[in-house]
Amino acid sequence: MKISEKTFDKVFNLFLFLIAITLIFRKLCTVFLIVFVVFNLLFLKKIKISKSQLPIMLVIASPFLMEILFFGTNNSYDLGLKSLEKSLSLLFFPLFIIGNYQRIQFHKILKAYCMGTTFIMTFFFVRFIILDPEHFFKYLNGIHLWEMGYVFSDSIGIHAPALNMHLAFVAFSNIYFLFEPSNINENKWFKIRNLTLFILSFFFVLYVNTRMALLATLVGFMTVGYFQISKRYSFKVIFKKAIITLILSGSVLFLFLQKDPYMKEKYSTQIFSNMDKVGKLDEINHPEIAVYSSFVTRLSIWKSAWELSLKNLPFGVGASDGKTELIKYFKETNQIFLTKYEFPTHNQFLDYLLKFGILGPIVALLYIGFIAFMGFKTKNPVIISFFFLFFTSNLTDDFLLRFDGIVFSGLWISIFASYWLQQKNKLTVT
Repeated sequence: MKISEKTFDKVFNLFLFLIAITLIFRKLCTVFLIVFVVFNLLFLKKIKISKSQLPIMLVIASPFLMEILFFGTNNSYDLGLKSLEKSLSLLFFPLFIIGNYQRIQFHKILKAYCMGTTFIMTFFFVRFIILDPEHFFKYLNGIHLWEMGYVFSDSIGIHAPALNMHLAFVAFSNIYFLFEPSNINENKWFKIRNLTLFILSFFFVLYVNTRMALLATLVGFMTVGYFQISKRYSFKVIFKKAIITLILSGSVLFLFLQKDPYMKEKYSTQIFSNMDKVGKLDEINHPEIAVYSSFVTRLSIWKSAWELSLKNLPFGVGASDGKTELIKYFKETNQIFLTKYEFPTHNQFLDYLLKFGILGPIVALLYIGFIAFMGFKTKNPVIISFFFLFFTSNLTDDFLLRFDGIVFSGLWISIFASYWLQQKNKLTVT
């Protein structure tokens, strides 16, 4: 089968865009992933891999390689295969993307992804208002605000922390494009569009309202601002944009806080309440209400995961058995609340320690830390902010257990690596 280089480049980058914007829809994203793999297998000869690229590919594929290495420790090979299947994309992404790194149009893909995701979220927000006005107006009137982000996310079909991880990335990427000077003459409508995209994306982060994503968004804003100010752009232009952005984001946050008084409680007293009850959550009256999303619950889970991990060193309990064994441990230690709700580890480093033993957290740190390495090498604030987002998200969750977290990280790390390789080899791909 023959195809021109220009057509191949367009189709290749289109697939990356489609996979990125459909990440919140698992079934649809899986379809695009399969077609992407088939497309690349048909044109396998176009892949060019050098010895210097191989270590990068191995780092990105490391979670998948860990599953292979420790496959024999699984109690059930069927469950082991299911766990392996979820991380299979970490084999294909580095092979096909880095193998075609010179074709990657980083900024175009990122900008299209930000615009596409913001429009999709706007559609689903309007849909939520129309199809579920009872919930929307209840939240608008300040009732049951603790459930707001989760109900909205469920209406899309994705877990709230996972959705907000994507939205945080979109929000600080939108502010990056708002600050970044364009090669195109920026007319009034172009500027209004960028401002609108930024405001909407920040609003959605607030509406879904998960703590780590909001923290990462604000850190991303500051990181982008710092890098843009340090560049030799017109100080007057950057200062003007910074003031406008600060006023707009401050206004959105202020107005949101006025309508969401629960947010003040969530980000202050609720986080650190009942800290004397670590490992003793059943002593609290109605823990489902009092501490379900509090830090003490995370600490209690981590305490149990740590204790169980130490009992299963040096090789862990197996890739498919981590959650099962942890729930058994909750039951053995008479932790009724944790057993009832079958909490996972909620920390990727502890999860890998429990599953794979000593090597697990080392691989997790290598995989996530590689993002920071590329960010500082390219001096790109979006990549650095992505590292902070994914690192902190995995301190309180375990996104390398989830399809959306695995594909999200594997896709973008491979794209970032391609951008870094282009810079190293002085290639310019617009």
